[in-house]
Amino acid sequence: MTDLRYLPDSDDVTTFTATVETATDDYIVLDGTYFYPEGGGQPADQGTLEWEGGAADVVDVQKAHGDVRHFVENVEGDLPAEGDEATGHVDEERRRNHRRMHTAQHVVSKVVLDEFGAQTAGNQIHADRSRIDFEPADFSDDDVAAIEEQVNAVIDKNLSVEKKQMPRAEAEAQTPEGRGLLDLIPDHVDPLRMVEIGDLDLCPCGGTHVDRLEEVGHIHVTDRTSKGADVDRIEFELVD
Repeated sequence: MTDLRYLPDSDDVTTFTATVETATDDYIVLDGTYFYPEGGGQPADQGTLEWEGGAADVVDVQKAHGDVRHFVENVEGDLPAEGDEATGHVDEERRRNHRRMHTAQHVVSKVVLDEFGAQTAGNQIHADRSRIDFEPADFSDDDVAAIEEQVNAVIDKNLSVEKKQMPRAEAEAQTPEGRGLLDLIPDHVDPLRMVEIGDLDLCPCGGTHVDRLEEVGHIHVTDRTSKGADVDRIEFELVD
């Protein structure tokens, strides 16, 4: 089983060494990794792996039965053997953008929940844009403008973003109603990795996040579309 070393609060680490457990023409499994595997609406990290006599580009990262598979292309030299040491380099700009975007998504979701009573029904994070589906929601143009303004006002408070492990019972008691979809997390997952943004928000999340809101910049809402009865999608980008 691959140790997810970026948890709970080491998501600023982008260079590391680990031991190779499996190496195939398609992917490499390490005993531990700081590469983020796709999940929770956040894309996988990319970067490179190097080992004695070889190197490869990491183009995708996926969980598979407890292991994390680093899918590789452009392999140079021979594949590493089991037990060899490898050095990973996570694409820093991509990671930084995902950390900013994912944190912004939390702020947008909580502001909309507080102001409009709409819960996050789904989201997708990208390095240059993101989207969130809200339900029940039927936003007007004025609503969208208010969301952008209020989210940016929260970001300007520069609240701390704390990432920590919390016993499940405590997490369930403290998570605000409408945040987290705790019923979708299997009961055996305990403790939970929680993301707390000052006094604004607390919810379970395994993604990567900044340490303070000032790192996010500001959001700019680029579109609002209806995705069916009582479901509205908001798309946004970040501006420095």
